This record gives sequence, C-alpha cells and structure tokens, in this order.
Amino acid sequence: MIYLSRGIRILLTLAFVGAEAAKLAGVDVMVTSFDQIGFGQGFRYLTGMIEVAGAVLLWVPRKYVIGAALLGATMVGAVMTHWFILGPSALPAVILGPLCTAVLYIHRDQIHAILGRASPNV
Repeated sequence: MIYLSRGIRILLTLAFVGAEAAKLAGVDVMVTSFDQIGFGQGFRYLTGMIEVAGAVLLWVPRKYVIGAALLGATMVGAVMTHWFILGPSALPAVILGPLCTAVLYIHRDQIHAILGRASPNV
C-alpha cells in the first residue's frame, strides 16, 4: 500500500501544482472561469494557495490525510461549481476527488491520531 499511496500522491501533486501554477500565472481560461464564478480574482489566488498547501501536506509525514482532505474538499467545490455555474466538464475534479479519497482511506489511521482518538484497530 505504501507504493500505491506514493504513486497517488505523486499524481495529485503534479495535478494540483500544475493547476495552481495556471491559476497564479493568470492563464486566460482560469481568469475567465473565476470571473464567471463571481467571487473575484482574489478567490482564484486563494484557491491556488489552498491547492499548494494541500499538495505540500501530502508529503508531510503523519499529515497526508490533512492534505488529501483539503484537496478533496476543493474538488467537491470544483465539481459543484462546474455543475451549477460553469457548465462544461467537471471531469478533472471528478477524477481527482476519488484519488484524494484513496489517500484518506490508505492512511485512515492518521485521522484518529489527528483527532486525538484511539484507533479502533488498537
């Protein structure tokens, strides 16, 4: 499972750092999309920073689930935004969301440690 986790985290890191770079660089598609959302361009920067923070946390020992949860929540927001506001394809978010869930599942023991509860496996 360690290699599967590592592979998924590599994919997620590449996808989110790439998306974040496009957001922060002001790629036309990103600027237009965030204009359509209606929260202003500051929301584009905020989203980019959240994606970078999540991608970094995917590589901090015992914090994988925090990064995966942060990125997964971002993908839930992205899917909803595509479905209700933007229209076209929510496919990237639909694919990345379950990958975040896979990291959460693989490292589910971290959830109990972060919440300060005893693991049910103990």
